[in-house]
Amino acid sequence: MKVVAIIQARMGSTRLPGKVLQDIGGDTMLARVVRRTQRASLLDDILVATTTKAADDAIVAECNRLHVPVYRGSEDDVLDRYYQAARMTQPDAVVRITSDCPLIAPDVIDKVIAAFARNWPDYASNFIKRTYPRGLDTEIIRFAVLEQAWQAAAESYQRAHVTPYIHQQPDKFRLLSVENETDYSHYRWTVDTPDDLTFVQMVYSRLGNDDSFSWLDTLDLLRREPSLAELNRHIQQKSLHEG
Repeated sequence: MKVVAIIQARMGSTRLPGKVLQDIGGDTMLARVVRRTQRASLLDDILVATTTKAADDAIVAECNRLHVPVYRGSEDDVLDRYYQAARMTQPDAVVRITSDCPLIAPDVIDKVIAAFARNWPDYASNFIKRTYPRGLDTEIIRFAVLEQAWQAAAESYQRAHVTPYIHQQPDKFRLLSVENETDYSHYRWTVDTPDDLTFVQMVYSRLGNDDSFSWLDTLDLLRREPSLAELNRHIQQKSLHEG
């Protein structure tokens, strides 16, 4: 089974423009996401999917620095961007990672891929029932199912978020939920606002600004310094329909 991770990245974030190239302990957020994703042992390839907008030339330049392939496509139709990027590598399955998750965990990525390989569903993720911190989100989709969604998804939010067409139809698609034994879903480790960025920067600083630390190291840090988790606890996640 050939598994390819596609990292979604653009400069045009509404709540924190340019966030993917913000500095986190001496490197960009995108670099942190790419390197952590690269450490997942069950991936065959990684590429970044960005847009054709001039502002995203900066992302292409960063991908060149990181020696990571990049595909450029639609800004608004992210589903089309993902599908066209996936076609470049002809995978059996596609792992979706977003570039605003600089604490993404390679072992969690591997856990989701392994569960998918054992069961061969249409779609698997670790947030059908959320038990991991928000920011470790990992999805894997059979390429043939991604193609079905690309052909059939009609709502704008379904095309902006890639997979809602699939995971909102459990009667049509075989879905697999990958869960942790302990529920840590109350933690927010994604970056969508300045407070989120401050939280992640402080986590990296406390852990030596080396992105090889694990998500369990982050948990241990927050147990020692629970005030860190308060920095962005108040942030409300945008709904699917908000884009």
